[in-house]
Amino acid sequence: MPLEQDSLEGEHIVKLGFAMPHMLRLRATMQPWETQVTGADQTRLAKWAEKLGYEMIAVPEHHVVPNSHVDLSGPFYFNAYTAMAYIAGATETVRVNSCIAILPAQNPIVTAKALSTMDWLSSGRVTITFAVGWLEEEFALLGVPFRERGAMADEYIQAIIALWTQDSPEFEGRYVSFRDVAFEPKPVQKPHLPVWFGGDADAVLRRVARHAQGWWPFLTRPEDIPARIDLIRSQPDYNGQLADVFYGMSTARVGEGHAVVDDPTARPGQTKQEIIDRLGWFRTLGVTWSSVPIPDLPSIQAYYDYTQWVAEEIMPAVK
Repeated sequence: MPLEQDSLEGEHIVKLGFAMPHMLRLRATMQPWETQVTGADQTRLAKWAEKLGYEMIAVPEHHVVPNSHVDLSGPFYFNAYTAMAYIAGATETVRVNSCIAILPAQNPIVTAKALSTMDWLSSGRVTITFAVGWLEEEFALLGVPFRERGAMADEYIQAIIALWTQDSPEFEGRYVSFRDVAFEPKPVQKPHLPVWFGGDADAVLRRVARHAQGWWPFLTRPEDIPARIDLIRSQPDYNGQLADVFYGMSTARVGEGHAVVDDPTARPGQTKQEIIDRLGWFRTLGVTWSSVPIPDLPSIQAYYDYTQWVAEEIMPAVK
């Protein structure tokens, strides 16, 4: 997917990502039936989503969750890069993404290699959504300085892009430096695979403006998205490349620290017209990607039926 220049316009009203069950166990959004879903089930669902025309599967990430956060956040998370690569290998056309991958958590050379390898082997089907992370105890357990995570992320993304795009990569920083090195394979997508940043703080939006092609907000209210897009585009060092904004229909049910928020407009199981109207409204705000929430169902088989209903009844109305 080439990087579009300063455009949120396109043939779709909103592209739909597939809400894969049992990617995490957030108290705010988890449905009881999801705990029955196994890795083998997710593999079959990924192939099913691709067949139905869903365009992206995104993977959440935490590496370790302190017990004090399990009630809201749940204990269950994948390593984003491992799961993305697996899903890409099990499919042929659907894009894979993270929501999010914690950028400061590991050396950026390792991150760059994981993602360029994935993009190469998937024939260019990778998007990456980075974030700086929010769970301080997780950083302590990983040995990463929490208070420096923003500065680390600013360096790391520059180093990663240098590795992806330069014939003779070099970078000099406080947290990472390299020169006189070879780095291949480069990503299949040029100039590199699409980079998004997730989060809501002004510092995140400045990072989007400088380095990214997409933004994934979480705590921003949908009606505030246009003003935040304007803030991105107003930055003096804006790269002119903002092409995508992802806002899921269930996003407003999750508050800061994964707190449960009662928002009827974000509830699962809405009617066909409610979903179409909501997605249409999102598009007027500048949203280009969304997903339909996982509803309360009796079984995984019922989810096959529900996702087919979305593909047949919702997708044609938002294209």
